[in-house]
Amino acid sequence: MKPIDISFKRIQQLALPAIIAGIAEPVLSLTDTAIVGNVEHFPTESLDAVGIVGTFLSALIWILGQSRSVIAAIISQNLGAGKIDRMKSFPAQAIFFNIGLSILVLFTTYFFVEEIFSLLNAEDMILDFSIDYYNIRVWGFPLSLFTFAVFGIFRGLQNTFWPMIIATIGASLNIALDFLLVYGVEGHIEAMNIKGAAWASLISQMVMAVLALIFLLKKTEVSLRLRLPLHPEIGRLITMSLNLFLRSIALNTALILAVREATALGKHQLAAYVITSNIWLFTAFFIDGYGAAGNVLGGRLLGAKDYKSLWILTKRVNLYNLAVILLLVSFGLLFYEPLGQLFSNEPPVLSIYNSIFFMVLICLPFNALAFTLDSIFKGLGEMGFLRNVLLGATIFAFIPILYLSKYLEWGLIGIWTALIAWVAWRAFALMIKFRRKYYVLALHEKPPLK
Repeated sequence: MKPIDISFKRIQQLALPAIIAGIAEPVLSLTDTAIVGNVEHFPTESLDAVGIVGTFLSALIWILGQSRSVIAAIISQNLGAGKIDRMKSFPAQAIFFNIGLSILVLFTTYFFVEEIFSLLNAEDMILDFSIDYYNIRVWGFPLSLFTFAVFGIFRGLQNTFWPMIIATIGASLNIALDFLLVYGVEGHIEAMNIKGAAWASLISQMVMAVLALIFLLKKTEVSLRLRLPLHPEIGRLITMSLNLFLRSIALNTALILAVREATALGKHQLAAYVITSNIWLFTAFFIDGYGAAGNVLGGRLLGAKDYKSLWILTKRVNLYNLAVILLLVSFGLLFYEPLGQLFSNEPPVLSIYNSIFFMVLICLPFNALAFTLDSIFKGLGEMGFLRNVLLGATIFAFIPILYLSKYLEWGLIGIWTALIAWVAWRAFALMIKFRRKYYVLALHEKPPLK
């Protein structure tokens, strides 16, 4: 069998398009945050509403969108094992599985939005704005999960180029529509404020879903014809998705508790937290590019049982991401003040933001290690272990530190301390596991027969 290419060039071919696609995803939320935070009327309340709804929708998308990683892992492992011809009925079944789950969750939450956002401490005008924004944006939820499923198929086939094209078009369209619909065009388009931001995101998600469908049918041999019986890998899809579902509940419990405690501190503190958390999430997606390369190549190497190359690949993508983080930290140190001014021109908000931004920079190196290894472990199908790591990090690190800091009245510094400990726990747990299992396999791997 031909050796799997893990050279610097091949990793860049997969990682660079994945980086662009990755940063396009949070741009949808970042653009809404920046544009809405500078509207003429009630900018802080609008910014708070976008932050609350964005956190909740991200939680839903991350919980169910994890099937993208599962689909990519299953397809890449079968590709590495030389069994890709047996996967013909799997993609369509996986996509319909994703869409069905999304519709179920959509209707489960749609009729309880006021109660949900009240639990997040939203009230009065912020609550009204949150409901207005959510009731439009939520309809893009099934579209996002369909697009994610298609991205998973492309990743499994070792292709990150077409997801990049789709995501870039969607993000660019969202930015243009945000300016047009939020601010309006005098004499032509009436300013819609926060509702305009919601419509901009929804329209962009519709376009991305249509493009994903077209590229899938035109650029691959994948058929969307639903055939029975169920593919044997569907059982593994459900099991791994369930593990990631439980993992994502733990993950989003932490993120939702963080925004809930920030909301309780007051509207200016919440706005500052929304800005810093959006920048933090942006960097997380930025470094996901090398994680994506590790994900698809790692799954393929596991299928081929090439553990030595897997060890080399893991070291390389982690080093590349640490280099990326060094650049991001340097940029943050130089430009954190102008970054804040992109999102708000309210002096109280910017003052709080400037006082806590250093916490984001402290978190970034842990992000690099945790998120890169997280992606690799998904490609290896280690969903049960990833579930346990997130549960442990949330229960034993994040929650105790969050509420201890609340008791000590540390404010946003306390929330960010809890987040840093949460990410660091994940990074160290994944490093230990990889070394104990896959490094040992690499040491004992027999050389190939000549």
